[in-house]
Amino acid sequence: MSTSQSTVDYLLDQLSDLPNVRVRKMFGEYALYCDEKVVGLVCDDQLFVKITPPGKALVGEHYEEGEAYPGAKPSMRIGAEELDDSERLCELIRRTANALPAPRPKTKTKAKAKTKTG
Repeated sequence: MSTSQSTVDYLLDQLSDLPNVRVRKMFGEYALYCDEKVVGLVCDDQLFVKITPPGKALVGEHYEEGEAYPGAKPSMRIGAEELDDSERLCELIRRTANALPAPRPKTKTKAKAKTKTG
C-alpha cells in the first residue's frame, strides 16, 4: 500500500506555517524535508519522524516507535491526533530539523574522460 496524495497534501497543509518544508516522492512513498534535512518519511499514509532527544521530549507520553518500512531504523510514529494539531506538529518538525546535522554538500561529479584509441 502506498501513501495517497491527499495524505501528503494534508500533511503539507498542517506544516504550512513552517518555512522550508517539502516532500519528495521516493520509491512510491515520500521523504519529508525541513531546511533541506530529511526529518521523516510518509509511508502507508503514516508519518514517521526521525528520533531526536528534543523531538522525543516534545512528544512525551504520545511517543510510539515504529518502522516506516521493514528494516528501516526506528522512528517516531505520529498518530492522527498529533497530525491534527498543526502548531505542535510544526514544533516537532522544527525541533527535529534543528537537532539533525546539516546535509552534506552535494559533490559535483566530473564527466568521465573519453579515451582515444589509436
